[in-house]
Amino acid sequence: MVRYLALLATILAFAVARPSWAASTASSPEKDFTAFRNYFKSKFSKVPLNDFVNGPYSMNEDMRKQWVEKEDFPPYDFALDRGKELFEAPFKNGKTFGDCFPNKGIGIRQNYPYFDEKKNEVVTLEVAVNQCLQANGEKPYSYLKDDMAAVTAYMAFTSRGKPFDIKIPKNPKALEAYENGKKYFYQRRGQLNFSCASCHVQSPGERIRAEILAPALGILNAMPIYRSEWGGMGTISRRFTSCNSQVRGVPLEPQDPEYRNLEYYLSYMANGLPISGPGARP
Repeated sequence: MVRYLALLATILAFAVARPSWAASTASSPEKDFTAFRNYFKSKFSKVPLNDFVNGPYSMNEDMRKQWVEKEDFPPYDFALDRGKELFEAPFKNGKTFGDCFPNKGIGIRQNYPYFDEKKNEVVTLEVAVNQCLQANGEKPYSYLKDDMAAVTAYMAFTSRGKPFDIKIPKNPKALEAYENGKKYFYQRRGQLNFSCASCHVQSPGERIRAEILAPALGILNAMPIYRSEWGGMGTISRRFTSCNSQVRGVPLEPQDPEYRNLEYYLSYMANGLPISGPGARP
């Protein structure tokens, strides 16, 4: 408990500040990328770069051993089976998810989210899945878990090992979306006055009670994830809304533009790191 309170005090102290390299509200994404990457490489010099996608398992040797053993019979297997079944099942009109995506939807997860220059908004994989369903006269999935988690888990699995390749087109609206995602990441909120960075930039590898905080670098590469805390699978939307609740803030609606911009920012920061999803976390 003493250690937990000390860590909580440290995080609260950092919650009002950002690293110097993140202080600018408008900067070059390329420069942000380099500074972000160098920060984590320096802070965790013994962690191989690609290993950051494994979250807390790259930070703690005991947890890593348990995780490696668990991967023989991973708890997300049921979601992969369900996701493949849903992905390949014909809609009422005879089409499938494969008809909505490049390369029939196989091996493309690393290209999401992307900026749609016609609509001037970020399109995440979760949004694209529901757009496909609605375009084919089907009911959209919940953004938080269940069928959405299963389909995106299967799509992530077909991209395992492929590096994130997120583009920011030379479009003022695209840069604005990126900057808004960055702003959200470092913005304080909730009764605890935390930002996303308070835990995932300042304190990765540390414990808050039973949980070891994951580094922000590569944090989305393993999504969607099975969490023991949830007793099931969860999407990126579920992760964002639960984090807001944990700092005693009011979560946004799943796939709110601010959440999509946040995903855009974090995914761009992970460019070059391999897709490892679906994953499992405590």
